Amino acid sequence: MATDPRAALDRLIAAAEAHLAAVASAQDEDAPAVLDAGDAFMDAFDTYDEALFERYGVGTPFEIDIDDDEYEDDDESDED
Repeated sequence: MATDPRAALDRLIAAAEAHLAAVASAQDEDAPAVLDAGDAFMDAFDTYDEALFERYGVGTPFEIDIDDDEYEDDDESDED
């Protein structure tokens, strides 16, 4: 069943607000609450983008480009 774009947008806005609250209270990008809120924000964004595309054939104007090599380098440096 396709997700309603309006419901997905509401979830995205709530996730953005939760992320802001986590960042404002923790003020540390590596705090568990900030990381969890960031993950929820990204999931909500993906859901909204997919809902738009499924319903209207158009997605958001944003592309999230995650460089896997960058994250692998970060993981390796954590092991040192």
